[in-house]
Order: sequence, then structure tokens, then C-alpha cells
Amino acid sequence: MNLNEPDLNEQKQLEDRLEQKAAHKLTKWILSILGILIVIVALAATLFVHSALQPYNSASKSEVKVEIPVGSSNKDIAYILEKKKLIKNATVFNYWTKTNSYTDFQAGEFYLSPSMTLRQIVKQLQTGGTRTVSAQVLVREGITVDQVGDAIAESTKFKKADFLDLMKNQSFLNSLLKKYPALLKSSMEQKDVRYHLEGYLFPAKYDLYKSTTLKQLVEQMVEKANSVYSPYFSQIRDADLTVQQALTLSSLTEREGVTATDRAKIAGVFLNRLDIDMPIQSDISVMYALNTHKKSLTNKDTAVKSPYNLYIHTGFGPGPFNNPSLDSLKAVLNPADRELNYLYFVADLDTGKVYYSHTYDEHLATNSGLGQ
Repeated sequence: MNLNEPDLNEQKQLEDRLEQKAAHKLTKWILSILGILIVIVALAATLFVHSALQPYNSASKSEVKVEIPVGSSNKDIAYILEKKKLIKNATVFNYWTKTNSYTDFQAGEFYLSPSMTLRQIVKQLQTGGTRTVSAQVLVREGITVDQVGDAIAESTKFKKADFLDLMKNQSFLNSLLKKYPALLKSSMEQKDVRYHLEGYLFPAKYDLYKSTTLKQLVEQMVEKANSVYSPYFSQIRDADLTVQQALTLSSLTEREGVTATDRAKIAGVFLNRLDIDMPIQSDISVMYALNTHKKSLTNKDTAVKSPYNLYIHTGFGPGPFNNPSLDSLKAVLNPADRELNYLYFVADLDTGKVYYSHTYDEHLATNSGLGQ
């Protein structure tokens, strides 16, 4: 028998006890850490959910138009509201509405504010979002920014002077440029422009509500222009034009022609002149430079010093002379009879018929025949 054997057994037992004690302490330490992590995660989740249930921006005074399609689920609606920046988190909103048994959401058009609580949003979605129109502004085809100001002053509580000040408000213009860069970049880069939004207040009828601000009204017009013109941006580039140049020609074509056929031909005349560096010589440009309307122009009028006077300046000038229709833009992008090389045109004031000429002598002869 080995006399050292009992001592070895005792030593092994001691080592086992020490190992068990160490393992027990490690387990307690790991469990403590896990417990703390669980508490932290639970607290963070609670704070996140609490934050997500608050208004997106309690200080906001703006309203956002929201379209809820027929058949939309709570989840669908939640993601629409999140995309419009009306709620902070779609998942939390969806879970919250289910937990509170909110149902019967209506389809349609709603005007909601980022300052609204979730319950206020839910209530409006349940009761319907159509609001009473308090006023309407009609922007007619071919009217200028100045005339848009008249229309706004006649139909709303807003003053024309405030509208024209807004047209010069660089901070406001920069905010629109940020939202609609493809539409407005070429205008904002152009020098000597009277109003950078000339040509970009799309002709249409605009509804105003009690809470509608002047900025919101103007942005509706620019947003409409962006939605209508954006499908044609690639075609404008293919024509080697900027949006500003395309709308400049559109604004001249809008006022010079009446029928779609004549507008396409007149656009062709303008483009033919531009190709040979010949002034466009449109009376519309002179009247815009003079900031007045005349039935006929004098030599003094056509010599007025203004970058907008296309009698004395070649090229497009600073920018549009009014807010043209989509039909006029289509005429510019699809000009007619360019291969015939017409450089002049004149309209019979009695019949409205437009006559086209290749040379100045032909043009004078046509004018003489019309008694003009």
C-alpha cells in the first residue's frame, strides 16, 4: 500500500471543490451580466417604443397629403404614414393599432400633420379626411408670375406683394431646389432671371384649405410642374436643351400660337433661328422686358435694354416669359417642318391663320398682303 495515496485523494477532492466554487462564481457572474443586459435591452426597447408613439414633429405646422388606397391593411397604412414622415416607426404603429383594436380605417385622401398624435391620426383615418375647400386659385396657361400674383390676391387672403416677395426669397427657392433638383437646377443656375419660378408654376386649379400657407400653395404649383414635366426630362436632354431652355421656348410658343399645329411649326421657326445664331425676335419677349402688354410695338420698344429682349439678343435669354402648357412643351420637343427652313411667321389678326416665310423679303410681302 502506498502511504501517499490518501494525501493525493484529499488534494484531488480539494481541487474539485475549488473548481466547483469557481464555476459557481462564474455562473453567477454570467447570469448577473445577462440580467443587466436584459434590463438594458428592455429599458432601451421601452424608451424606443415610447419615442415611436410620440408625434413625428410636435412643433410642425405643415400638412401632408396622404393617399390611402382601397383595401389597405393596418401594415400598409403604417408604411405609408412612415414614408410621409407622419409617424416615427411603421412596425410600432402597426403593433399599437392592433393592441388597441383600432380598425375601420377609411380609404381616400387625407391631410395630416407631423404634429398630430397617433390617436389623432387614427381618428382622422377612421372618420375620413376630406376637408372643405376654402378657396381656389386658377393659374391659366400662358400667364406670368406677376399675373399669378393677381389671381392669388383675387381668390385668397394672401397679398400679391407677399407672393412676389416669396418669388425672390432665396431660402424658399433653395428649399424647392432641394426637393425638385431635376426641374429647377437649370433655372437656379441662370443669371439675370427676374423670377426663377417663372415657367414652373404649372397652369391648373389649386384648392386651398383653412390651414394652407402661401408657401404650401406655391409648392403645390411647383410639385405639379415637376409631376407633369418629369416624364419629358430625358427627351429634353436628347434635344440638347436644359429644362430652362425648353420652357423658355414653350412660353414663347404658348403665346405666339393657338393651335397645336401652329405651335409645332412656330417652335420649328425658333429652333431654326437658334441654329444659325439669329435673334428669335418675338414680341412676347419685348413685352416681358417692358413688363407690359401692347397690341403693337415701336422701334423704341424693340430696342429696350433688357436681357429678356430677344430682338437685340441672340439665344434663349434668361428664362421663360410665362407659365406654359404641356402642349407647348410637346410642340418644342416635336417641332414641325424644320426641314423647310422657315425663319419668319406672321398671323392674320382677323382669321388667326399663320403664314410662314423663308426670307425677310417674303415675310414683308406677306405682311403687306395682310395689311399689317
